[in-house]
Amino acid sequence: MGSVGRIRGQTEKLIRRSILQAIFEQRMPPGARLTEDALADTFEVSRTIIRQVIARLAQDGILIKDSSGATHIASPSRQEAKQILDVRRMIEPKVVRTLADRAADLSFADLQAHLEAEDKARKQNDRGGLVRLTGEFHLLLVQHTQNAILVRLMTELQALICLAILLYASGEDACPEDEHRRIVDAIRAGDGARAEHLMLHHLDHIERDLKLDDLRPDVQIESALTWLSGRRSGD
Repeated sequence: MGSVGRIRGQTEKLIRRSILQAIFEQRMPPGARLTEDALADTFEVSRTIIRQVIARLAQDGILIKDSSGATHIASPSRQEAKQILDVRRMIEPKVVRTLADRAADLSFADLQAHLEAEDKARKQNDRGGLVRLTGEFHLLLVQHTQNAILVRLMTELQALICLAILLYASGEDACPEDEHRRIVDAIRAGDGARAEHLMLHHLDHIERDLKLDDLRPDVQIESALTWLSGRRSGD
């Protein structure tokens, strides 16, 4: 019984992670409806497991249940996106200042490897991969605090901002290649004030890129489910 529970728990975690990755890569269109049957077929699991996944993502605000009981991917308004960025301004500058104060005790190998992965995605014009990586950079910084509650909060905030970017971003330079590197350099140098300033500037840059009047082509949920199916099969 315990073993089955652990397997199910791991399956739920992997499915949630795949859905979040699809959001980070902007494969999941904001407002799209998700059904238990479609997700169960995609991941080849029971609807019971899918209900648990949906319940957790709904609790985090990433999925929304309407009055009819239908489940949709969150579609944050511009005002909600502003509020999310306001919260991130309260958190992330403090995070990087704290990390800079502890720079001597940190290993920067994972951050350096992540920056190199971002550079590679840029060179290969891998837009989806780059969006995911630039979002994960912020989560990686928070993970260095070893604060599980903060990591969970930032995962939710980052997923919602990715949806807002898909809706409103006017350009593709919200995360220019030098901004993340400069933040890491400031942390490594133990310069908390500079790291904090750079993070605030970076978050301001992201907000400037969000535009309500930008028209983007519709993203079809069927293509996202096909991608998720490929993730399940290990492709």
